[in-house]
Amino acid sequence: MVEDKMTWEQALTYCGKNLTTLTSLISKTEQRLAMTKIQRHAITYPVWLGLRFLGDRWLWVNGDPLEYEAWPQGGDQDHQCPMWRRCGALTKEGLWENVDCGKKLSFICD
Repeated sequence: MVEDKMTWEQALTYCGKNLTTLTSLISKTEQRLAMTKIQRHAITYPVWLGLRFLGDRWLWVNGDPLEYEAWPQGGDQDHQCPMWRRCGALTKEGLWENVDCGKKLSFICD
């Protein structure tokens, strides 16, 4: 867990310099581990994940398939075809949200 706030691209570069990448949550177990990190650091705002909307779909930056998803049910479905908010973040409630990639957030490196 990196508490410094950076844009999505800056966070990706930061993780890469440490021979890792932004985290991919490919299962409920991975999701729980990420939530534990957020809670341990008392983070109350979204944190960057290695999730990006490219072309016409969401992809993990490390190439893992997007089989597990934790988007909010009902309400705002902007993540299905985002215009501006094309990077993925994890909320303190354990849900994913799409955020403007230029926003500065803390993040999790694998």
